Amino acid sequence: MTSNLWLVFALLSALFAALTSIFAKVGIEGVNSNLATALRTIVVLIMAWGMVFITKSQGERPAAQ
Repeated sequence: MTSNLWLVFALLSALFAALTSIFAKVGIEGVNSNLATALRTIVVLIMAWGMVFITKSQGERPAAQ
C-alpha cells in the first residue's frame, strides 16, 4: 500500500481541485472576488499543511546542496 500512496494523494488532489472550482462558481456567488480568492487560498493552505502532518514530514529539513 505504501508504494501506491502517491496515487491516493493524486486522486485526493484532483478531488479537492474539482471541489474548489465548484465552490468558486456556486458557493460564493455575490462575494467580492478578492475575498473569494483569499478564502480559497486559506482552504488550500489548510489542506497542504494537513498533508505535511499526515505524512509526518514537518520535522524534516531539506538536504544542503
